[in-house]
Order: sequence, then C-alpha cells, then structure tokens
Amino acid sequence: MRFSISILLVLIFFKSTAQSYELPTVHLEELTFIEVKDALNNGVKSVIIPTGGTEPNGPHMVLGKHNFRVKYLAQEIALKLSDAIVAPTIAYVPEGRIDPLEGWMNLPGTIHLPEEYFMKLIEYAARSFKQHGFKDIILIGDSGGNQNGLKKVSESLNLEWKDTNVRVHYISEYYKSSSISTVLDSLETEGLDPKDFGEHAGLTDTSRLLAINKELLRVDIMETLEYNDWSIDENRRLGYGGNPSQSSVKIGIRLNNAKILDSIDQINKLKDESRK
Repeated sequence: MRFSISILLVLIFFKSTAQSYELPTVHLEELTFIEVKDALNNGVKSVIIPTGGTEPNGPHMVLGKHNFRVKYLAQEIALKLSDAIVAPTIAYVPEGRIDPLEGWMNLPGTIHLPEEYFMKLIEYAARSFKQHGFKDIILIGDSGGNQNGLKKVSESLNLEWKDTNVRVHYISEYYKSSSISTVLDSLETEGLDPKDFGEHAGLTDTSRLLAINKELLRVDIMETLEYNDWSIDENRRLGYGGNPSQSSVKIGIRLNNAKILDSIDQINKLKDESRK
C-alpha cells in the first residue's frame, strides 16, 4: 500500500476550503515554505510530531518499523483531522544504555538517544512550530520508550504557555489504544491463540506494518518463524515474541484503524478541554 489515495484526499480537502487552494501532501518536509504559509493562513493550525525508533524487530521486519508505521498513521490522522500537517518523523529515540549495554543496544543496528536529549529535540521542534503560528502541537510515539519523554514535554510546555492559545497534546491513545483490546478479543473469538499476539514483532506488531508496506518485511522468513516466548530473557535475542507467521494484512488494517480513530478522539477532546 502506498500513499497515492491519501494524496488525492489531501487535494480534495484543500480544494474544498473557502480559499480554494491545493497542497500536494500533508507531510511538512515535502512542502515549500510558501505552501506552509498558505496552509496556516487557510485554517491549518495543527501539526503532528511523529516519533518512531530504530531497533531490532526479529529476522523478518526492518529496523525502522516504528518510523514507517508512525509516518503513515500520522498521515491518516492528519487527513481525518483536516486541519493538520505532519512534521518529519523522529527516528532517534531512547532505546537503552550504551555503556553499560542495555536493552536493544545489545543487538546491531539499534540507535539510542538518551531521554534528556530526546526531550530537548521534541521541545525545540514544538517551539519552532509555535513560532510559526501552529496552535495545536500533537505528539505521538510508536515506541514504548518514547512515551515518558513526550508526556513530560507536553506538561512542561503547557505550563509555560498557559497564558497563550498554543497547546501541546500528548496522545497516549496512539500507543495504548482503548479499542485494541476489542480487536484482540475478536481475533481470539475467530480462533487465533492470544499467546501468538506477542509484545514485540509478533502477530499483531507484524500485521500492522504488513498492512502498510509488505516490502518492509521478509515474508519468506516470517512465514517460517515459530512461537517465541518473550518472557525468557535469552529468547529476546531473537528480536521478537509471539508468532509472526500468523500475521495478515486484514489484521493489521483492523489494528491500525483502531489506533487512528482512538487518537483522533483524544486529539479533539484535548483541543477542547485544554483551553477551558
């Protein structure tokens, strides 16, 4: 799946505004500064800062899983919000200590940015967007290690900017969507084993990327994998838990849609409540 349909939706939305102008994409880095200025002058007041990560995802899935996934889902959220564009994806995030080695830093390809520097990166991205006139700065994180830093930055900046009309929204529903449990219950009812879902790079995690871009997976390897017990420390060196071989595009679409809709609900709620 590529972004062609979504780009058409962008054009349709911006053509339908009162000023009747077009943007070729919701991705900031693919726009000129004139196009961004026009967007701000014509009702675009929200910006989504997507954060991913670069870490092992088993032998079947690329290191940039989080980055590809969060960029696509941020795009879909922006299209449905109709007043948002998407900042460049942040691929360098907390992943575990370098000295002494901790977490994913034990496996090659991992890139670790200590949390304090990650938070500064998010903070100054947000300050940049405030400077240019964005009113709602939306933080989403596809990786667990991002959540604490995103929450802290939103709290700190909202306190500093409480007397302005600018707000920073940490979207917890993006990472732990309330509707995901409903989808998982349905999958179990349909005959799938919950132990196969996995906590990292298993059935659910793999399906979500498979639904976006099959080329980012080594499907021939994925189909040969067996269940791996994530609770055993030595098994984590395989880079996955659960059973990726049971993954499917249909499952991935259901899971991705749940995250998109729950994120949008929380964003709209926070936009209203944060200014009362």
